[in-house]
Amino acid sequence: MPFLGQDWRSPGWSWIKTEDGWKRCESWSRELERENNQRNLSHSIILNSDDEEIFSNEEQEYTSKKRKKDHFRNDTNTQCFYREKWIYVHKESTRERHGYCTLGEAFNRLDFSSAIQDIRRFNYVVKLLQLIAKSQLTSLSGVAQKNYFNILDKIVRKVLDDHQNPRLIKDLLQDLSSTLCILVRGVGKSVLVGNSNIWVCRLETVLAWQQQLQNLQMTKQVNDGLTLSDLPLHMLNNILYRFSDGWDIVTLGQVTPTLSALSEDRQLWKRLCQYHFAEKQFCRHLIVSEKGHVEWKLMYFVLEKHYPTREQYGDTLHFCRHCSILFWKDSGHPCTAADPDSCFMPVSPQHFIDLFRF
Repeated sequence: MPFLGQDWRSPGWSWIKTEDGWKRCESWSRELERENNQRNLSHSIILNSDDEEIFSNEEQEYTSKKRKKDHFRNDTNTQCFYREKWIYVHKESTRERHGYCTLGEAFNRLDFSSAIQDIRRFNYVVKLLQLIAKSQLTSLSGVAQKNYFNILDKIVRKVLDDHQNPRLIKDLLQDLSSTLCILVRGVGKSVLVGNSNIWVCRLETVLAWQQQLQNLQMTKQVNDGLTLSDLPLHMLNNILYRFSDGWDIVTLGQVTPTLSALSEDRQLWKRLCQYHFAEKQFCRHLIVSEKGHVEWKLMYFVLEKHYPTREQYGDTLHFCRHCSILFWKDSGHPCTAADPDSCFMPVSPQHFIDLFRF
């Protein structure tokens, strides 16, 4: 049969031979039309009126036809997790080893999937995913992108189940959705790994996750045992002084009137500012009340907008300067140095990304 279709890459229409000649299969056409209507509805949620200049009607129609097929081929549920506890970071080719280790390869091989189940490593992995979402998402390979969204799916499910750390995930999804919106609206202006329809589907998934977290309701636990209200004031105060995040202090202060009063302690916020920021930064953003007192609480949130805060994690990846190996500290690695501990260096999420900049 001669080719009859809207695009030269299309397989064409489906035809049936009858006594009167060849006729097009109408049942398949109606099914395709029904699929297009469903996809156009979800597609219109993402693209506003300003984006109509980017996608012409013909392009949008062709895109909607292929989206379901492309999304099926690139289903994020297809997992490809490695469970290596350490990897060798090589940045150039040698006689013994060719090639170099990329960010996507390191992200694939290190065991981040099970790391999110460890409360010590959870915040570390979330921060790493957030930094990748801001600047390194398009540099990942196709397999690394699948693993990225698989791990993110596990994190969202975990938060919805145990109701812990929802604020961290909301911030991560907000940065990720902003990046995906820019990529989807700027199709053709940036290099994307994979079909543009896949990125649209990923954006829809992220928006659905945001809606689920927005509707998350914290269930009140019924416990006849000891509660925070039963603890003496000095113990409650010690708990507040253990926090390194100002938002956690504000949130805990909303539990009871006693904690609310303790969370307004000026000395508490002064120590928090001194922990995260330098004195030179204080002088640039000094806030004094009418009574002549320094407003440390207000200063903390102002300084937080201008300067990065100190990162604190229960467990992080480590890098051996002698072996050039990246590993989790508790698992270790086969180091050949005389004094291995002197070669170990903790790796922050930003340093992890910087290791693979060439």
